[in-house]
Amino acid sequence: MRHFTLASLLATALTFGLLTAGPSLAQTAQPAAKSDSKMMAPAPKASESKMAPAPKAELLDINSATVDQLETLPGIGKAYSAKIIASRPYKGKDELVQKSIVPQATYDKIKDQIIAKQKS
Repeated sequence: MRHFTLASLLATALTFGLLTAGPSLAQTAQPAAKSDSKMMAPAPKASESKMAPAPKAELLDINSATVDQLETLPGIGKAYSAKIIASRPYKGKDELVQKSIVPQATYDKIKDQIIAKQKS
C-alpha cells in the first residue's frame, strides 16, 4: 500500500509541475535580429507582388548562326557546329535530333536557346 501511495503522489506532483510549468516552457517571441541590407532584398510592395514576366533571352537561329555562335551553346563544339551548318536548312529545331545531327541529351540542353527561322 505504501508503494502505491508514493507512486500516485509522485505522479500527481509531476503532472501538477508540468501543468504549471507549461506556459513558461512555451516558445517566447524573440526580437528579430537586425538584417543586413546587403544580404536580403527588401520585401516587395503590395503592387509589386505579382510576378513580372522574365525577359526573353535572344534565341539563336540555327539556320543562320555562325560556327562561333553555335559553339557558345552547351555541348556544341566544332564537330557538332560543323554538322549543324552542313545540314541546313531546318524546318524546325527538333530536326537536329530527327536527322541525327546531335544526340537527344545535347538537344535537351540547347532546345530553349535555339530557333529555326524560315526565310520569308
